[in-house]
Amino acid sequence: MKRKRNIATLAALLLAFLLTGQAGAQGNMPLRKLQMAEFAISRLYVDSVDENRMVESAIIEMLAQLDPHSTYNNAEEVKAMNEPLQGNFDGIGIQFQMIEDTLLVIQPVSGGPSEKVGILAGDRITAVNDTAIAGVKMSTDDIMKRLRGPKGTKVRLTVVRRGVADPLSFTVKRDKIPIFSLDAAYIIQPGTGYIRINRFAATTGDEFAQALEKLQAQGMKDLILDLQGNGGGYLNAAIDLANQFLGQKELIVYTEGRAERRRDFLAQGNGRLTDGRLVVLVDEYSASASEIVTGAIQDWDRGVVVGRRTFGKGLVQRPIDLPDGSMIRLTVARYYTPAGRCIQKPYDKDGTGEDMLEQYHRDLLDRFNHGELMHADSIHFPDSLKYRTQRLRRTVYGGGGIMPDFFVPIDTTLYTDWHRNLVAKGVVIRSTTGYIEQHRQELKKKYKDFKAFDKKFEIDDAFMADVLALAEKEKVTFDEAQYKRSLPLVKTQLKALIARDLWDMSEYFQVMNTTDRTVQQALKVLNEGEYERIMSRPVLQPLPAE
Repeated sequence: MKRKRNIATLAALLLAFLLTGQAGAQGNMPLRKLQMAEFAISRLYVDSVDENRMVESAIIEMLAQLDPHSTYNNAEEVKAMNEPLQGNFDGIGIQFQMIEDTLLVIQPVSGGPSEKVGILAGDRITAVNDTAIAGVKMSTDDIMKRLRGPKGTKVRLTVVRRGVADPLSFTVKRDKIPIFSLDAAYIIQPGTGYIRINRFAATTGDEFAQALEKLQAQGMKDLILDLQGNGGGYLNAAIDLANQFLGQKELIVYTEGRAERRRDFLAQGNGRLTDGRLVVLVDEYSASASEIVTGAIQDWDRGVVVGRRTFGKGLVQRPIDLPDGSMIRLTVARYYTPAGRCIQKPYDKDGTGEDMLEQYHRDLLDRFNHGELMHADSIHFPDSLKYRTQRLRRTVYGGGGIMPDFFVPIDTTLYTDWHRNLVAKGVVIRSTTGYIEQHRQELKKKYKDFKAFDKKFEIDDAFMADVLALAEKEKVTFDEAQYKRSLPLVKTQLKALIARDLWDMSEYFQVMNTTDRTVQQALKVLNEGEYERIMSRPVLQPLPAE
């Protein structure tokens, strides 16, 4: 009997071997082993198995042995991942905030479907297609699923509006809703523009070009480009952005890998800002496409970099679409700056997948513990990582991430446990939305534009009393010393959020940037001769190794 079972097993494995086709003919032993193992498990295992799940697990485990950025995503994850980078989604077009289990409309998207039917800022959406979403502890994801849907489909909303006794009903026809990658674009001081980019998406190049044109029409000559916290995105978007600053045929970045030949990406020389002073702001969360743009600008001595060393993500992923809509993002090459610096920070190739990821993601914590985020002299580079910039032959360093020309320590002076708890419990955001809901019309009448608001509006003692009352209700323990220390930051955040709700994100950053150390350092670099000092250095001789 046992002999018969063994024969049956061998027959099944032989069949699996025959089914491997070309893999067997070419002598690809690892692939044959994998196919035979999957066939044997699915056909012979004592219980039924979920083959899809089993194969997914195998793919995930294989990729985990490679590097921190080779990943597998199922079909649903692929769709969610691509949405922000593609620059739009199908929906009703509102900015909203969940306040005490109720969806509060912060602003309808200008020209979007909700604005067209008459939904206003301050409206509370209580039901979607007769399904209550208020007071039922429904998750934000579940609410989003009900509001979003294919372009052209309709959704019925029940709205409660302040000053109107009965609920209102609106039927909204869903449409394409733009997702903008530019947070802010404004004149920060006479002759100097400020642009903040939150990601590199399909629309970033066009958005940036439009912002440049608008600011140049207002007299902009110099630019502060804020890439703090920008985790990257599409390579093409980074190429488009760098092209705005660099001359014709100047190298922006190149990629190279074991099976990938070197590929150079060059500027076309038709950008809108190839002259004028340029300051790029970065921090430890600036990654990937942000580092490509920053590295190119620094290597060509086109501008200076202010902030802290960037994250160090310089691995190129090639998307491999699988038949069921899922995707493998496989690392096939590395990014190198024009000077030859590898952007990717080191990672442990020899550890297990879990060890490698743990060590990789612990890097930022290690930087903090080693003092790198507070003191520039805590950062040490060996001579082997020295490189020279293309024009002035200034010394720059490789070894992972882009090191700024002007270091700005992380700001810990205003942050306290009391403030962190205030934010974590939602007290800051809820205080502003509640205030806006009650005083929107009054504020709009009193302040005709943001300039008047910014100059005259202040967070007074009565406002702070309401904040403290809500904090007590949310069991945020009051500490007078911490309160006094964090008060300037809290007031700035409250004012910025009110400005955002009355106008837009650009106005939010105009308020917040008054206390942003990195932005203030950039202005100092431009205004106190530091930019010219860096850019007028005598040209150095090449390094001996060059």
